[in-house]
Amino acid sequence: MWEHFHHEADVGVRGRGDSREAAFEAAAVALTAVITDPATVNCRKSVSIDCEAPDLELLFVDWLNALVYEMATRRLLFCRFSVELDGTRLHASACGEAIDIARHQPATEVKGATYTELAVREDRPGEWRAQCVVDV
Repeated sequence: MWEHFHHEADVGVRGRGDSREAAFEAAAVALTAVITDPATVNCRKSVSIDCEAPDLELLFVDWLNALVYEMATRRLLFCRFSVELDGTRLHASACGEAIDIARHQPATEVKGATYTELAVREDRPGEWRAQCVVDV
C-alpha cells in the first residue's frame, strides 16, 4: 500500500507493508505516482540497484534517490519493484519502461528524496512504514 501525504512545497511519499522490504517497494510505487499513474507503466526493462548506508532510514533515502537517478539517466518510469534487505544493505530490481510523454503524461519531475519527515519503522507488529518528502 502506498500513499502521498501533504507537505507545503513538495510531496510526501509513504509505503506500508508487512515487512521493511514491502514498505520500501510500496514507497517506490508512491514515488512513481508523483510523476504518473503507475498503472500506465508496463514492465519491459529491469534495472538492478544496490545501496548501503549506516542505518535503515538513510538506506531508504538512498533507495529512492537511486530510483530518481535511474529514471533521469535512462529516461525510464518504474512500476514493479523487488527489494531484499540485509541489515543496512539493499539489493533491488525495478521494472518499467521508457517514458512515453503522450501515454504517461508526466505531471512533474522528482529531483530527489529528502530527510524531511523521514521515518522507517514498525508501527505495530507486522506493519512497517517507510516515508519521506521528495523534492519536486
